[in-house]
Amino acid sequence: MADPSTYRPKPGQIPDSPGVYKFRDEHRRVIYVGKAKSLRQRLANYFQPLTSLHPRTATMVTTAASVEWTVVSTEVEALQLEYSWIKEFDPRFNVKYRDDKSYPYLAVTLNEEFPRVQVMRGAKKKGVRYFGPYGHAWAIRETVDLMLRVFPVRTCSAGVFKRSAQIGRPCLLGYIGKCAAPCVGRVTPEEHRELAEDFCDFMAGRTGTYIRRLEKQMAAAAEEMEYERAARLRDDIGALRRALEKNAVVFTDATDADLIAVAEDELEAAVQIFHVRGGRVRGQRGWVTDKVEAVDTAGLVEHALQQLYGEETGDSVPKEVLVPALPEDAESVGAWLAGRRGSQVSLRIPQRGDKKDLMATVARNAQQALALHKTKRASDLTTRSRALEEIAQALDLDSAPLRIECFDISHLQGEDVVASMVVFEDGLARKSEYRRFQIKGFEGQDDVRSMHEVITRRFKRYLAESARLGEWADGEEDGGAEAGPAPSGEVPAPGEAPVEAGPRTEDGRPKRFAYPPQLVVVDGGQPQVAAAKRALDELGIDDVAVCGLAKRLEEVWLPDDDDPVVLPRSSEGLYLLQRVRDEAHRFAITYQRAKRTKRFKASPLDAVPGLGESRKQALVKHFGSVKRLRSATIEQICEVPGIGRKTAETVAAALAQAAPAAPAVNTATGEIIEEDDGGSAK
Repeated sequence: MADPSTYRPKPGQIPDSPGVYKFRDEHRRVIYVGKAKSLRQRLANYFQPLTSLHPRTATMVTTAASVEWTVVSTEVEALQLEYSWIKEFDPRFNVKYRDDKSYPYLAVTLNEEFPRVQVMRGAKKKGVRYFGPYGHAWAIRETVDLMLRVFPVRTCSAGVFKRSAQIGRPCLLGYIGKCAAPCVGRVTPEEHRELAEDFCDFMAGRTGTYIRRLEKQMAAAAEEMEYERAARLRDDIGALRRALEKNAVVFTDATDADLIAVAEDELEAAVQIFHVRGGRVRGQRGWVTDKVEAVDTAGLVEHALQQLYGEETGDSVPKEVLVPALPEDAESVGAWLAGRRGSQVSLRIPQRGDKKDLMATVARNAQQALALHKTKRASDLTTRSRALEEIAQALDLDSAPLRIECFDISHLQGEDVVASMVVFEDGLARKSEYRRFQIKGFEGQDDVRSMHEVITRRFKRYLAESARLGEWADGEEDGGAEAGPAPSGEVPAPGEAPVEAGPRTEDGRPKRFAYPPQLVVVDGGQPQVAAAKRALDELGIDDVAVCGLAKRLEEVWLPDDDDPVVLPRSSEGLYLLQRVRDEAHRFAITYQRAKRTKRFKASPLDAVPGLGESRKQALVKHFGSVKRLRSATIEQICEVPGIGRKTAETVAAALAQAAPAAPAVNTATGEIIEEDDGGSAK
C-alpha cells in the first residue's frame, strides 16, 4: 500500500486549467482517469488525509504510485480525451458499464449496389443505415416480415443472391412477392434502391405520409374498378399498421429522444435507456456496473452518456436526451453531444407531462434490472469467494489467489508436443489472456521436462516485461530473460484474444505476460509440481505459489511435500481447481489436434519455394495426385499452364528430396489405401 504523500506533486507544479489526469500503480498501469475544469483544485482533493476520503477513493490513491496530467483548452476537449483514455487503458477504478449482450439492430446496407435488409450486431459500419437497438432479434424479423409485403427489398445473403443470378431463378421470397428479385433483373438497381430508401423513411418515422399516399392509391384503384390492385393496397396498409402497432406510441408529436434512468445502491448501479424515434419506443437497452469509484447519480449519467454516444455520430445522437440528473458540467457535455450529432442537442431533466411519465417507466425498468442482477449474482459471487478462500486455506496462502494460471501438456505419442496456459481471475475464465506454447527445447515425450520449459518461458517473459517497465533495478534483471517480442512458440488463442487486458507498458497499453499470478496450477502430480517449482527457483521467483492437481484421485500436490492435500469432494475450492485444470486440458488438446490435422494435411508441394496455392492445385489437377507428379519428367511438368521450366525443375527437385509418406492402411481389412489428390488418402 503506497503513501499518497510520496508521489504528491508540489502545489506550484499543477496548472490551474482544464485537463485530464491519470493515476498509475507501481507497475505503471493506468488505474484511474479523470477530468477537471481546474486540475489544481481537483487533484488537491485526492491528497487529503485518508480518513476524510471516500473508502473507494482512499483505496485508489493508496494503490496508485504516481499521477500525471494533460492540459487541454476547453472542458469539451477534456471530456473527449477522458473518454478516449478510459476506452484505451480500461482503468480498474473507473466505472465501466458491462453490457450483458450485443443488441441487434435492423440494418439496411445502402453501401451495396442492391441494398439488403438484415439483422446486425456489433460495431457499426459506414454506409449502413441502422434502426434500433431492439431487445430481441425475433422482434426485428417480425417487423421486417410485415413490411416486405409493401417494401420488397432484398434480404438474402451474398451467396444466395449470386446463386440466383447464375441460375436465372429467384428464391422463394421472389415468388411470393416479398422480394423484388433484383437478382434476376425484375427491377433495376435504381428501382430497388428507391424501395430501400422508402423502407428507411418509413422506419425513420415518416409513416403518416406514406400510409395516406397508399390510401389515396387504393381509393383511385377502386374508382377505376381495379379491385385486385385496390385489395392488395388495402392489405399493404394493414401490414404497415400492424408493424406500427408493435412499437408503442408514447408521444403525439414526432419526438426523437433517448431517456436514461439510473438505479443504484452502495455497490452497484443499473442504467436503462429507452430509444424513442418518431414518437414511438423503437428500442431498449441496459447496463450494470460496479461502483468502483466514488460517484453520484450525476457522475453515473455522465459515464452512461460517454458509453452510449462515444462512437456515434449524426442522427444516432437524438435531438433530446432526457436524464434523471444533469452531469456536473452539463454545458460541456451538451456541447460534446452537439458535436457528435452536428446540431443542437437538448440535455435536460423532464419536469412534467408524457416525458416525465415515460421517464418513471424507464426508472422502474432500471430498478427491476438491478434487482434481477443482484439476485443472479449473489449466489455466484458468494460461491466463487468461498472457493478462493478454501484454496487459500488449503494451500496455506497469505490471501485468496485472485489470479490463477494453469498449465497442461498435450501430445500424441510424443508427436506435436504443445502446452496451454489458461487464466482465471476472481474465479472466472479470462480467455483474452490464454496462451499456447510449442515445445521447442527437445523432441519426444517428457511431460516433466516440457512443464519445466513452459514455466521457464512464461516467467522469463514476466521478468523481461517487469524490467522493461522499471520494476527491477539495474543489474537485477534475469540474464536469460528475453526483452524482445514474444517467442514464436507462444501464441494467443485464435478468436479468443481480440484485446489483452491487465498489465500495461509505459504508455498504458496491454502487454503479454506482464501480470504475475498468485497461484500456478499444473496438470499432474508430484513430478510436474517439482519441475514447475524448480523453474521458478532458477528464475529467482519466490512469491508465486505452485500446486498440482492429479487426475487419478483429484489430489492437490505441493512442492517438497510427500503427502498430497486432500480437499473434501463437496469443496467449492476443489471444484474451482477442477474447472481450471479441465479448461487447461481442453485448450491444450484443441491446439494439439489442430497441429496434428495440419501436419496430416501437409503436402510435399508446400515446401516448394515460390509455388502458390493456385499452381499447386493446377499441378495436382493435371496429374491426378502427388504420386503421379513425383514420377513425371520436367518436360511433362512444363506442360501444366503457368509452370515454367525453372519452376518445374524446382518442383521435381523438391519431390525427389521428400520421402514419400507411408501408405495409409484400412485397419478393418488390411487394405492399402492409395494416395489421391494433394497427397491425401482416400
